[in-house]
Amino acid sequence: MTTVTLWAALAAGLVAALVLAEGLGVNLLLAAVPAAVAAWAAARRAKRGPRPWTVVWAAAGLALLVVPALRDAGWPVFLAVAGAFAMGALALNGGRSWAAVLLAPLGLCGATVPGLAWAARGLKERAAGTSGRLGPVLRGTGVAVVLLVVFGALFAGADAAFADLLSNLVPDLEEPADGPLRLVTFVLGVVGALAAARTAAAPVPWDRTRVPAGRPRGRTEWALPLIVLTVLFAAFNAVQLAVLFGGYDAVLDKTGLTYSEYARQGFWQLLIVTLLFLVVVIVAARTAPRSGPRDRVLVRGVLGVLCALALVVVASAVRRMDMYVDAYGLTRLRISVLAMEFWLGLVIVLVMAAGVWGARWLPRAVAVSAAAGVLAFGLMSPDALIAEHNVTRYTANGKIDRAYLEGLSVDAVPALDRLEEPLRSCLLAEYTDELDDAPPWYATSWSEREARRILADRPADPDPVSCDVGSRWEDDLYE
Repeated sequence: MTTVTLWAALAAGLVAALVLAEGLGVNLLLAAVPAAVAAWAAARRAKRGPRPWTVVWAAAGLALLVVPALRDAGWPVFLAVAGAFAMGALALNGGRSWAAVLLAPLGLCGATVPGLAWAARGLKERAAGTSGRLGPVLRGTGVAVVLLVVFGALFAGADAAFADLLSNLVPDLEEPADGPLRLVTFVLGVVGALAAARTAAAPVPWDRTRVPAGRPRGRTEWALPLIVLTVLFAAFNAVQLAVLFGGYDAVLDKTGLTYSEYARQGFWQLLIVTLLFLVVVIVAARTAPRSGPRDRVLVRGVLGVLCALALVVVASAVRRMDMYVDAYGLTRLRISVLAMEFWLGLVIVLVMAAGVWGARWLPRAVAVSAAAGVLAFGLMSPDALIAEHNVTRYTANGKIDRAYLEGLSVDAVPALDRLEEPLRSCLLAEYTDELDDAPPWYATSWSEREARRILADRPADPDPVSCDVGSRWEDDLYE
């Protein structure tokens, strides 16, 4: 272990303790920098140079950490942070197989205890070899800290602007209740940086994990169930095309369903169909006949047709949800499952491409598509889209679910600001208390700053009588 790795791990703990205890924002990126330095130094010592895919995974992880700096909603932020962790694990560990892509995060978590033991050995070695130089370093550090505190306090007392700058840059450590939390974040920062460095120096060779190949089946045994399933998919898609060209009214009259029942009933079943289809493709690929070129043609033909039909099912599911959203508005659940359906459709396209050009690149491509999807989902601000859609819907038909919109994050404030009074103030009043206490700049998202600016320019001034008498605003988004 290099000295740079040890100092970088300590810096990661200090940065985490100083900036991560008050919320999420750009502070996650700040905390990731020293951890990345620790991993880089450890990899260099182990003679592991960066590869193109290492750069891709690292860039994807850093890009995902931008989401907390921009958005306030907790659910896309959680997905972005989890995705950044997975991308960071891939950057540190490497690998191209499904085992490497899926198990790299577990390898990083498993490196926590070995990383601490590794650091303890490194500290012991350096303490034995640098006892004569350790004293001057500690004394010099102590003098530097004293000088910073003394002169910093004097400059803060001499100039109010400089004091305000220091208050924004330096976390408030006077709250006793913050002590345990900052200690926990310090430990997590150090342990996380050491785990990253240990993984970079000695990654787990997941690519050597051998998954036993499935027993190939005969052509008839393998193809018959898939051909039957293909016929079923084709029949369903033919009905969907007939509905598309014949109009929904005729179908509703014939089935006796309402518009909402037809849309709601179909989407969830079709989402499950998409998930089960991918399972069927995985099993079919593992058990496909492999005796010669004719078998390869058979496998590609059957699975290719089935994948193409599955894409039509995906399109039908998306259309059902679009109908449902038009009728009853957009919610977090609806936009989430819609985004998932789009991603599953992309995965099916990648599977079809793998059938033509080989599947060696497929695990990495799926991982990249997942990271890109999570990043796009976070950057497009789902809560803002939900508010925008429902504000537009209210403008068109006067229906809005006030109770649901009040539960959104401050990402929704710009869209809700477009509403007419008194509804605007009734909704935005719920955000005023939330925005009263401004956290430091590093723990504040761009959406939160924008919402605070909007409410400062046009404060919400709700009339209790008008807000209480709001039955016309209580449309149910969950119908």
